[in-house]
Amino acid sequence: MTVAAGFDLGGTQLKYGLVDEKGTILLKDKVDTPKGIQDLIALFGRVYRELRAKSPRPVAAVGFGIPGTYDLRRKRILQSPNYPALDGYDLDPALAREIDVPFQVDNDANMAAYGEWVAGAGRGVESLVLLTIGTGIGGGLILGGSLWRGRCGYGGEIGHIIVRPDGERCACGLQGCLETEASAPAIVRKYQALAGRPEEVTAEEVYRRAKAGEEAARGAFAQAGYYLGIGLGIVINLLNPAKILLGGGVMTTGEFLLEPAVAEARNRSYRQSFACVAVERAALGNDAGLIGAAAWARANRD
Repeated sequence: MTVAAGFDLGGTQLKYGLVDEKGTILLKDKVDTPKGIQDLIALFGRVYRELRAKSPRPVAAVGFGIPGTYDLRRKRILQSPNYPALDGYDLDPALAREIDVPFQVDNDANMAAYGEWVAGAGRGVESLVLLTIGTGIGGGLILGGSLWRGRCGYGGEIGHIIVRPDGERCACGLQGCLETEASAPAIVRKYQALAGRPEEVTAEEVYRRAKAGEEAARGAFAQAGYYLGIGLGIVINLLNPAKILLGGGVMTTGEFLLEPAVAEARNRSYRQSFACVAVERAALGNDAGLIGAAAWARANRD
């Protein structure tokens, strides 16, 4: 019996662990993400060697969930809005110098969707959409029982559906993306506008104020939920999925975001399609990405 290692790269932290064939985490940890690309590659190698030394069984494969658009043909991240040091970098050859077993690289939200499908709230369904809502908004698709990556690897970028054409400019270069309207920074901006003051505050603090009954805080979540609902309506009408799972740090805010999102999704969807889909919170939390990356690497090792 073997295990696989999974890495989930975020803008501030790298989460990693060892996962068995059932999707159970045997060991996990996290470390701050370095800004420099060479430091990042060295960190990948060092953590892999530590995992291999601690593993109770041989490590058969390693998976990496990386933020950004990963080109399947050229084996590189073309654009990573939240980790720009990766833009255009030849990641696979650099990893091959550090990793001595088969490895796979893919978009982090794709890996989170795969994790929820093999070991979380999406287990057993034929079609699944996962949205990860945090500093950005990522998306992953399971269609027909398989991870849908698109022809070149760019499928599932639901965070960059246009939901407000006259909205904010997104880090991806487009305007009015779902990410600019429903992510954690968007909630903060909306709160500042409604409160009428440019106070430095986090989305978590806005949530605490919403729980305490502050009108501006609740209004910020309602506005973000409205645009999230528009995005969900587009997804429902386009794909008619069995499940939509919502994960990421922002979903810890609970019903303040979920209720207006589901209400607007109902308004924007074909009645029959909306009745056919279950919109739920994801089950694996911050572990989805590393579980999915490990499981994907195991399933696709050469």
